Amino acid sequence: MNHLKLESLSGSCTLLGMADKRFNSLPGFRDFAPDDCAIRNYFFAAWRSVAHRYGFIEYEAPILEETALYQKKAGDELNTQLFRFVDQGNRDITMRPELTASLARIVSGHQRNYPKPMKWFEIGQCFRYEKPQKGRGREFIQFNADIIGEDDPAADAELISVAIDTMLELGFTEKDFVIRASDRESWLKFCAENDVEDTTGFLGIIDKIERDKPEVVSEKLSKYNLTSEFVHAFINDPANASPAFQQIQQNLEARGLGEYLKLDLTIVRGLAYYTGTVFEIFDTSHSMRAVAGGGRYDDLLKSLSNGVVDLPCTGFAMGDMVIRNFVEETPHAKAKMDAWLKTQNACDIYVVIADETQRLNALKVVTELRNAGHKVDYSMVEAKFNKQFKTAEKLGATKAIIVGSEFPQLQLKDLSKRTEETLKLEQVIATLS
Repeated sequence: MNHLKLESLSGSCTLLGMADKRFNSLPGFRDFAPDDCAIRNYFFAAWRSVAHRYGFIEYEAPILEETALYQKKAGDELNTQLFRFVDQGNRDITMRPELTASLARIVSGHQRNYPKPMKWFEIGQCFRYEKPQKGRGREFIQFNADIIGEDDPAADAELISVAIDTMLELGFTEKDFVIRASDRESWLKFCAENDVEDTTGFLGIIDKIERDKPEVVSEKLSKYNLTSEFVHAFINDPANASPAFQQIQQNLEARGLGEYLKLDLTIVRGLAYYTGTVFEIFDTSHSMRAVAGGGRYDDLLKSLSNGVVDLPCTGFAMGDMVIRNFVEETPHAKAKMDAWLKTQNACDIYVVIADETQRLNALKVVTELRNAGHKVDYSMVEAKFNKQFKTAEKLGATKAIIVGSEFPQLQLKDLSKRTEETLKLEQVIATLS
């Protein structure tokens, strides 16, 4: 019997030890404590504000999709980064690494219900199994905006305008960022004129032309009978901009946004997927990777729907991790965010219960104020008078209402101006409305 008790005690100790173990979030994943959640909501508010001003409507897609959806859409690099597993129904599924494939699937099934062009946006989590580093995690949030059903460059200009106004909404100026744009048409014309048949391999060289050593670039280009000087001359000649790019430039200039867009034919990442103009947003100090990017992808819907739906598309995405770093490293953008955060206090009004016998009447005051649309808090248990005021201060309340023995007379205190007045509840509500 004693032996059984000892075993039971030993088991209890083991369980307690396990209970005491502190778990951390997985590598590349984040907790959003209230302060971080408030910052996240700041970006959500900015993204939604701009999208709504441009007439975009919001959609959402599942976190999990069939792996085959991404295998059909994605390149080899993305396939190695998938959070992929077999579920209990023996289905091969993946946590979404991006939204474009899901968007194409949804549009294929619902596009008949919406007038064209369709202007849709989404804000949500994505997952990629890659090395966590500054501005990049395994779980991140993206703002995605897409225009479906319009092949004119005016749609690309509209989308780039959304990207520019999003940056302005976040407090950046023309001195802080630039949109570097390229075009598949320009490079396809170059390849045709210079007998380059392996366009994918060639564009891979262009993608790294700024990072590779000059001798490495020269060696790679020699396989195509091209010299580095010849290719750089093409890149640096504005006359090589495609007609579509020139139309986009004129469109943005008419909006007063032309100064933000720069032709940069070294931007070729994803041109195997994109079919037209492609662009990326960079900070002008070059202190970080691209903070957003996108382009025209006219063939994706046709490919993923097996030819059932064929609509032109253009879109872009902005991740929350890089843009947050950019905001926090840019004083005037951070000041705008901080000012917004100060408006997000847990409560605006704190009800102070000075006489515990009036607690039930205080609850009535709390309820009436909340019903009137105010953010109201109070101490749920008896607390010292001064402690209640300290709590009000910590919560960021700007007003305090004291419920004491004089009820139904209330004391309305302005905590910033240090003024007070005696009013009845209906007068308080009228004063605060």
